[in-house]
Amino acid sequence: MPTQDYLAALPLPALLIRATERVAGVNDEATRLLGEGLIGRHFITALRQPALLDAIEACLLRRERREAEYLTKDGDQDTTYRVSVRPVPLDEGGFGALCCFQDVTHLEQSDRIRRDFVANVSHELRTPLTAIMGFIETLKGPAANDAPARMRFLDIMDREAARMNRLVGDLLSLSRVEQEERVRPTTRVDPADLIRGTLHGLAPLAEEAGVTLASELPERAFEIAGDSDQLRQVLTNLIENAIKYSGQGSFVTVRLTAPEFRPRLRCEGVRIEVADTGPGIDPLHLPRLTERFYRVDSHRSREKGGTGLGLAIVKHIVSRHRGRMTVESTLGKGTSFSVILPVG
Repeated sequence: MPTQDYLAALPLPALLIRATERVAGVNDEATRLLGEGLIGRHFITALRQPALLDAIEACLLRRERREAEYLTKDGDQDTTYRVSVRPVPLDEGGFGALCCFQDVTHLEQSDRIRRDFVANVSHELRTPLTAIMGFIETLKGPAANDAPARMRFLDIMDREAARMNRLVGDLLSLSRVEQEERVRPTTRVDPADLIRGTLHGLAPLAEEAGVTLASELPERAFEIAGDSDQLRQVLTNLIENAIKYSGQGSFVTVRLTAPEFRPRLRCEGVRIEVADTGPGIDPLHLPRLTERFYRVDSHRSREKGGTGLGLAIVKHIVSRHRGRMTVESTLGKGTSFSVILPVG
């Protein structure tokens, strides 16, 4: 089989370089990646990245197997390829270097996300830990015999410990949701019952915050496929956020619409909306709301007991249920989170 036929059969971008350092052949994938007119060009003018050029030279001179990275852009996104450079025999005799490009951008992104996640968790835990350690040192020293100061410090330590406990709980919850994300729920649940139960449980929090809760539910009962615990967690996170951040005197309304065809799902589904009449969210923040540890107002969020993981958990639960989530907000007029879930 001719060399060009071998290259065309490869599913990855690939090009062959002769011992004369000229490109002998490319497949269509490599042409799309590197451009037209490669055949006959010197490989240095075609590739232009030092690490890859060194790998190709080593392969041509010493017939060594080498690996290198090739960096490029796909629109606005940086793309990383791992290039395998291997010595191969040529049809006309002698050896050349076969270069195959494998897109590993997703692996690089996963590594970056994991590093950022560890850094964020460390940061979130360090603050309350530092506070607790500082108060312990004070209680063992200057405040050892100061009863009023001791009680005040113990109250602060209790709040900081509770904050760490919430963070660890949300991290464990996020981990469980991610593990189950590809397992679609099969049990049937009544979304109206879930909404009524969640509103009843959050009524004391709303009363303390001076927020009025309301619901708009269909008259007829129906069920959808879902995990009741996880859907309750979605409702709790969305309603609790609305209560905490909408402000005193505001209204939080939970609406449930009956099953109907949903174009975004391409099937029959229901819509759950949690709307508040609070101050709203700047449009600048909306695309990032479901990122882990992202906060519109970091100080206020921590003050309210937020961990920055609630909406990330909601996103993964909705994804597990094959649903969609949207958010709309107007400054000064409130915010609306909508979750669309398939019936079956």
